[in-house]
Amino acid sequence: MARTLAIIGGGRVGRALGRRLREQGWKIGAVTARSEASARRATRFIGAGKAYGSLSRNVLISRVILIATPDDAVAGAAADLARIAAEELQGKIVLHTSGALDSRVLHPVKVHGAVTASMHPLQTFSGVGVPPFDGRVFTIEGDAAAVRVARQMARALGGVPVQIAGDKKALYHAAASMAAGHALALEEAATRMLMSMGMNRREAVRALLPLTRQVLENFERLGPHSAWTGPLSRHDYSIVAAHLGAMRDMPEEFMGAYEALNRLVARVLEADTDGMLGELEKISAVRSRKATALGSPA
Repeated sequence: MARTLAIIGGGRVGRALGRRLREQGWKIGAVTARSEASARRATRFIGAGKAYGSLSRNVLISRVILIATPDDAVAGAAADLARIAAEELQGKIVLHTSGALDSRVLHPVKVHGAVTASMHPLQTFSGVGVPPFDGRVFTIEGDAAAVRVARQMARALGGVPVQIAGDKKALYHAAASMAAGHALALEEAATRMLMSMGMNRREAVRALLPLTRQVLENFERLGPHSAWTGPLSRHDYSIVAAHLGAMRDMPEEFMGAYEALNRLVARVLEADTDGMLGELEKISAVRSRKATALGSPA
């Protein structure tokens, strides 16, 4: 396989993948971004490539074209590529890195003979350095020939390629968002709760992070049910009610999230789901009656 790669999108993902692939012997060709300055920064980070401030026919010099733009720009990039290249796309491998979109978004280039796939590294990209790819899952779907190339790229990066159905990409990405962005929101909310009672941020983070890490380690080592702890694991509903009472001065989203998460716990961890949901509903009803009596929102 001719390991030549053009990159459309000089942001965090394109830069990181380009740099690691260049280190693995891939020849980097055109690197396009929203401006020539951004493209030049990307090529400096990658350590190779020719910078272009807009999409041009120079990407066709490479056999593989990687679209690493934000999700909402993938379709536009594919349409622009089809417009400027048309029949010259015959036999090219066109990949995109979106987690939520499948390869159908690349239809404009496919009708001109390109083979297409999506390749999403399940990793966070901070923009500072290159994140580790060893052992990270790369979800892949699309045309067989393009999937083969994407698998080779993932393995070259030290990743684990996993093929999924294209129509399940959004569900996959929702799961990843819950495990990453939503988990971060929960950790920050818990941090602010401790800060509201007088701890400074450093103290609060120091208190919570070891607890979170231990739960995740237990989840990995022992499984979800053995790792489950807290009042709901003991069916101690009086403590749950006390938690809600203590949160009355927090922003309403805190209490709403706490109640929603309790119901989620009942769904995914409790054997008697209906029984636990019933007990949680009783707590909610009592709280609502008290709030009504006091003339305040529930």
